[in-house]
Amino acid sequence: MTDSIKIIQDKLAIRELIENWVIWSDAGDWERFETVWHDDGYMSATWFEGPAKEFIRKRREGWERGVNIIHSLGGSSIDVVKNRAISQTKMQISQRASMQDVLCDVVCTGRFYDFFERRKRRWGMVFRQPIYEKDRIDPVDSSKVVKLDGALLNSFPEGYRHLAYLQTVIGYNVRGVRPGLKGPEIEQLYTQGKRWLDGDELSILPK
Repeated sequence: MTDSIKIIQDKLAIRELIENWVIWSDAGDWERFETVWHDDGYMSATWFEGPAKEFIRKRREGWERGVNIIHSLGGSSIDVVKNRAISQTKMQISQRASMQDVLCDVVCTGRFYDFFERRKRRWGMVFRQPIYEKDRIDPVDSSKVVKLDGALLNSFPEGYRHLAYLQTVIGYNVRGVRPGLKGPEIEQLYTQGKRWLDGDELSILPK
């Protein structure tokens, strides 16, 4: 098998994992969702940061009590070096919830930035860090109006402030600063991605 064919096969396997993450998470297929990750997988999101197993548990709890978060995907760019890979995938996160008795949709556009590794001939996700580029909030019924608290809204970074606002209002603890389109957070993420492909460990994760 030539190197170019092997890389194509690796990229197809990684893309399948990226798509399975979204389908199985949004469908509540938790047993299969867990297989996307390696055992030491780690997840970062607006409302959560920690081990993948704990993320799956909390995602399942929210899903079972009616939390409405769905994902959609666009194109991917995948870099493979030996047994490691970095992928960037265009995505949208859509969450629906009521605020001030008005049903609202938040749509956040960005990228999934994923660290993959092949272990014992199996690719798995090691770390997922979404990049939040822009978002908006709209009442589902366009005749309704929701008045947002400007101080609370502006306390969150620009790329996901409406998503963070809605999540805070419904009881989630949104903290820290996640990578956006520009800034030191995304530059650090890009640097760590290059180091990962060079064989370094993930120093951006807590010990």
